[in-house]
Amino acid sequence: MNIDFGADSTFSWYVVLLMLSGVVMLALAAIGGGQSAVERLLNAAFGVGFLGYGVYLGFIFEGGEYMMFFYAFILPVLMLVKFVQSAFGKRQAA
Repeated sequence: MNIDFGADSTFSWYVVLLMLSGVVMLALAAIGGGQSAVERLLNAAFGVGFLGYGVYLGFIFEGGEYMMFFYAFILPVLMLVKFVQSAFGKRQAA
């Protein structure tokens, strides 16, 4: 396992937050909450990608070069805001 906060806390936090972002996006896709099919598909696709890359870095990666995608933390927040707007916007209109 590559998650060792004592050795490289930046990498370890990146892996943990990447997997958390993936789980959140998959949950948003599963819940739906008034999202369109395209929005749910995007949530699912990015969620699988983030979670998969996090699992790869955390458990399979054996060293060398890796890429840190900082938008991996911005995108779930944007999708969560869109989800809340979709879910609560439709309730107010009804």
